[in-house]
Amino acid sequence: MAAVRARNTKPELMIRKALHAAGFRYRLDLRNLPGRPDIVLPRFRAVVFVHGCFWHRHECDLFRWPETRPEFWHEKLNTNAVRDQKAAKALAKAGWRQAVIWECALKGRNKRDFQDTMQQLITWIRSDRKTITIRGE
Repeated sequence: MAAVRARNTKPELMIRKALHAAGFRYRLDLRNLPGRPDIVLPRFRAVVFVHGCFWHRHECDLFRWPETRPEFWHEKLNTNAVRDQKAAKALAKAGWRQAVIWECALKGRNKRDFQDTMQQLITWIRSDRKTITIRGE
């Protein structure tokens, strides 16, 4: 697990690059916010999480329970999911709007068109909606 990146993953870099090209300025990995969001847009009071389907236990084609050490993995991945829920509640309570972009929306056989995904995210950032979740098709 030491080789697994916590930040600057390929999906995260894709989103950041597209947001920057669209004129958005953001902060990264703010430690003082619950859940340490990947991208923080203070001007819009919005945060973006780019979740890996395996690590955040998303039920899609990219997720499979490991066959080795099943007890360890069930505990670890369930704990991650609970932590995500707590962070989402704390952010909402603090007045932050939240976007979750799942890895399956950006890669794999069910990925979405990247331009459409980014347009959906940008529209959400400029709106007043509290949350958005973007998954693979």
